[in-house]
Amino acid sequence: MKKIIVLLGFAVLIFSCSKNDSILEYKILPITDAKTPAFFEYGAIDTIAVKYELPDGCHQFWSVYYKYDNNKRIVAINAINDLESICTQAVIEKEIKIPIHISQQENYIFRFYKGKDTDGKSIFEEIEVPVN
Repeated sequence: MKKIIVLLGFAVLIFSCSKNDSILEYKILPITDAKTPAFFEYGAIDTIAVKYELPDGCHQFWSVYYKYDNNKRIVAINAINDLESICTQAVIEKEIKIPIHISQQENYIFRFYKGKDTDGKSIFEEIEVPVN
């Protein structure tokens, strides 16, 4: 009986380590272009549109990175990179619309992530949107 349990455990161990498991890397991608409305209406729901690029076919959109601090918002794209797949090398341009619930009467300051400079510091494009 003990030999059967050991053999079953060994079989589970071998089959759980299949070659189909991929190694994934999470990345933050820059915003290439952002469109905001001229103003927001307090209490309404509005949208901003952002464009970004997936560097190749191994990258996939994961989520919107949206961090806020008072009236400032940092916006970027979270992506997954499959490190073990064979991929197309073509850059894939995408656009996503992000709904914004206008819950404050202060102007919104969006800081769109643009990448890093030569010193490794993050670069942002700031756009201020007034609230009526």
